[in-house]
Amino acid sequence: MASEFTEKAKEAFVDDGFQLAVDYYTKAIDFDPQNADFFADRAQANIKLNNFTEAVADANKAIELNPKLAKAYLRKGTACMKLEEYCTAKSALEKGSSLAENDSRFTKLIEECDKSIAEENNNLAKPLSPDFPRSSTPLTKPVTSVKPKYRHEFYQKADEVFVTIFAKGIPATSVTVEFGEQILSVTIDVPGEDAYHFQPRLFGKIIPRNCRYEVLSNKVEIRLAKAEAINWTSLEFSSEISVLQRVNVPSVVASQRPSYPSSLKTRDWDKLEAEVKKEEKEERLDGDAGVNKLFRDIYQNADEDMRRAMMKSFVESNGTVLSTDWKDVGAKKVEGSAPEGMEVKKWEY
Repeated sequence: MASEFTEKAKEAFVDDGFQLAVDYYTKAIDFDPQNADFFADRAQANIKLNNFTEAVADANKAIELNPKLAKAYLRKGTACMKLEEYCTAKSALEKGSSLAENDSRFTKLIEECDKSIAEENNNLAKPLSPDFPRSSTPLTKPVTSVKPKYRHEFYQKADEVFVTIFAKGIPATSVTVEFGEQILSVTIDVPGEDAYHFQPRLFGKIIPRNCRYEVLSNKVEIRLAKAEAINWTSLEFSSEISVLQRVNVPSVVASQRPSYPSSLKTRDWDKLEAEVKKEEKEERLDGDAGVNKLFRDIYQNADEDMRRAMMKSFVESNGTVLSTDWKDVGAKKVEGSAPEGMEVKKWEY
């Protein structure tokens, strides 16, 4: 049955029916999930559909099943080049070339990778102009997760991005996480359930060898090491990307407040603080609390002479007089003044 689906997939591919080819290869894989050729061939169809992250995932699976399948490395290299992950692409192509020495396609693509890597290095060496214009030309097709089975979110520090996938009770053996230069590939494949694939092209480049992940009881925690200390305005790359603003990495990163996902509503903390102060200022209190607030407000807004007058009059009158006129109270002792109907008494100890 699997062979029948692959024959139909090849016919569809020749007729430029790439999506139909993907569907047929998927059915063939359902019957024979250990066949590396099926994954490699589906990767080729995904490349034709510009589904580059899916193509990388299929190529990786094919390589896992058959590490000596040269065409799987060719598919991976081609897809990674489309994602502008030239170092990852070159590594895959060099491995494939060692398996198929007479295939000139590998040599040609490796040369293209070398050229692109050199151009990238030259661009990184040039400082960005502060008024560098925003690009209005789409750079790539936005990537979405194939099966959004689990919720995910992210937050960041200056040098790391933390991605959390909320998958409860998943055994570590069912989780596969791979890191590219600018791609994250997460697969959760639990027996008896549909596989979950999350393969975004990332907002910025990362350092794969420094990236880590951990499968916990209720989630999968992933730590991505940034290649550059820039602020990620989203987790995934966008065609409407603006100039990346470089940030200074502090010597003590732990003291920095992390920035949370852009999907959450951000707060203007300066505005919030101003509103709180305004509410405190306009707050109306009754009784002693109201009087104390009035005195406190007067004292806070007073100059040095007014404050001296208030302190002197209040202390010398045993709390019965409060004056703000230093000229009046500065040169004399302030006597206590009792409210009407009452008298001041001096207590002897």
